[in-house]
Amino acid sequence: MKKYAIAISLGMFILFISSAFDTKDDEIKFVIPKGWPKPVYDFSKNKLTSEGFRLGRKLFYDPILSRDGSTSCANCHTQWSAFTHVDHGLSHGINGLKGKRNSLTLFNLAWNKAFMWDGGVNHLEVQPLAPIANEVEMGNSLENIVKALDTAHGYRARFYLAFGDSAITGQHVLKAIAQFLVMFQSYNSKYDKYTRNEPGGEMTEQELNGLKLFRQHCNSCHAEPLFTNYSFQNTGLSVDTFLNDYGRMKVTGDPKDSLKFRVPSLRNVAMSYPYMHDGRFRSIIQVLDHYTNSVIQSPTLAKEFKTPMVLSVQDKKDIFEFLKTLSDKDFLYDMRLRDWRE
Repeated sequence: MKKYAIAISLGMFILFISSAFDTKDDEIKFVIPKGWPKPVYDFSKNKLTSEGFRLGRKLFYDPILSRDGSTSCANCHTQWSAFTHVDHGLSHGINGLKGKRNSLTLFNLAWNKAFMWDGGVNHLEVQPLAPIANEVEMGNSLENIVKALDTAHGYRARFYLAFGDSAITGQHVLKAIAQFLVMFQSYNSKYDKYTRNEPGGEMTEQELNGLKLFRQHCNSCHAEPLFTNYSFQNTGLSVDTFLNDYGRMKVTGDPKDSLKFRVPSLRNVAMSYPYMHDGRFRSIIQVLDHYTNSVIQSPTLAKEFKTPMVLSVQDKKDIFEFLKTLSDKDFLYDMRLRDWRE
């Protein structure tokens, strides 16, 4: 027991020293951009600290969270693609198993009231449990994760630094991950600089026309500044006969929610292909082609699509050029969010 205590103390000392000389995480401060609504997430119940953020980052990138130690959160959520994946339409998990949906992007999560494509999770601190428990994603349990972390090198010291207690608990695992996730903030794109009249925000004529068209045809669901209204909508997609995914109805049991899926934010959309809940479209132009040519009428179809959307080929190109201005390089290449293998 004495040797174990000495080891813990030594590990904590090393972490303290490394923290003192590590400037990557000095500015762990949540920002509410001017003109944005108040976040939904309650920070008073999970105070954001540098130590909690660092622990959450390590957990996010550590495959120890999966049953066989092969899959981390980052396997389906890579930073440069706005924390989604781009190499396949449906997420892959342990043993190469294929999921049923395309992974969502992760940013500005403090404003989310619900998570997942169907809104089946209603709190950021609970959200990781969905992929952890899913048999084709991580196939694990929080209880098993706590046991694994308890014997893993350095984790007791990290939990002590973050929460003042070296005892590892499921609640602290989830709170640490949440502290990391809330710092996935995207508010510094060319569009943002344009709205703030800052250098770097100069729009081309084509981008400005794309913005005009976007506000005319898309803004009711993809509302500025977050570029989503957090609703669930049927956008007229055909049902994949293999997946048979009817969206939110699976959660609510209400036929009125049939074929309704979450309206995702369009920030960083040029970096986060493929698109839709099943990743069926490889490009933004294909998405726009669907809205003008392929919408399937049904009782739950969103009112915005009851009347066909009319866009010329040039209109689509202009909207695409505008959407590229939503890419936020400060977020996509934020060194604090990278895997440091600490």
